[in-house]
Amino acid sequence: MTIRWGLIGASTIAREWVIGAIRATGGDIASVMSSNAERGQSYAKENGIPKHVSDVAALVNDPAVDAVYISTTNELHCDQAIAAARAGKHVLCEKPLAMSLRDAHAMAKAANDAGVVLATNHHLRNASTHIAMRDAIAAGKIGKPLAARVFHAVYLPAHLQGWRLDKPEAGAGVILDITVHDTDTLRFVLGRDPVEVVAFSQAAGMGKPGVEDGVMGVMRFEDGILAQFHDAFTTKYAETGFEVHGTEGSLIGRNVMTQRPVGTVTLKNADGEQQLPTNAISLYETALKAFHAAVAGKGRPSATVEDGIWSLATGLAVVEAARSGAVVKIKTGL
Repeated sequence: MTIRWGLIGASTIAREWVIGAIRATGGDIASVMSSNAERGQSYAKENGIPKHVSDVAALVNDPAVDAVYISTTNELHCDQAIAAARAGKHVLCEKPLAMSLRDAHAMAKAANDAGVVLATNHHLRNASTHIAMRDAIAAGKIGKPLAARVFHAVYLPAHLQGWRLDKPEAGAGVILDITVHDTDTLRFVLGRDPVEVVAFSQAAGMGKPGVEDGVMGVMRFEDGILAQFHDAFTTKYAETGFEVHGTEGSLIGRNVMTQRPVGTVTLKNADGEQQLPTNAISLYETALKAFHAAVAGKGRPSATVEDGIWSLATGLAVVEAARSGAVVKIKTGL
């Protein structure tokens, strides 16, 4: 069965990563929606998409569309996902799922009521480096996990700066753009949920006043595990990394917080030091393969709607912790 996709949003991420992944895993692109008709027309032509429309209703009510990929700005996700679900379309939605937990839960309910798959596009958990780290921890290679460290400070390229730096109502700022990815990757690798967070944000001048372009903080996870994180849009020459330290060893991931299937993971314990085997399989192809299987009733998407709710709840808690200076409990319910 070929899943026929509609793109809600003529976005850079769809063009650079998702369109190719859909096609590589047996799917097809039937239509693209852009509120700017001229942009939609040129985007469709450039990417070999047969149809373009300028409103969501036209796309989700198209019988030639089975599933939608939503990559519009964050404040639009909720209404678009609910419209798609009510039209019987499966949904892969960019992170964060929404701007509030109430909206995210409404999206989940709409999908459940309609009997469609709703997944979150948390690509990093699909990296073979993070899978190798998760499997090493589960196998007891580092003993009991005690602490983790994520450094995910990068430089936001000019063609992506736009709304991420000047539109607070759309979730601008590094926390809802990057820290949510840290959260999901930590949950995936550690196999535990975050409990509370403390954080400080930074406005180094890249965004408009009031929009954070850097953040540092600490999350406490179940079992008392502490996870330090540093995220930024402003660091041109930093590398990324993910470390987990346990009672019997450490895992050191380098250049692993990226969309590309690169990076290394080194295991250090009483047996010595060894680099864990990884592969160069596309993170997005892994995600789309799992999504297509879930639509066919064979398993679950790699990041579910519940995973998206967890990362949103944690991101919102980091925002509040940075604003208030207090330790904030992480709550996923309403």
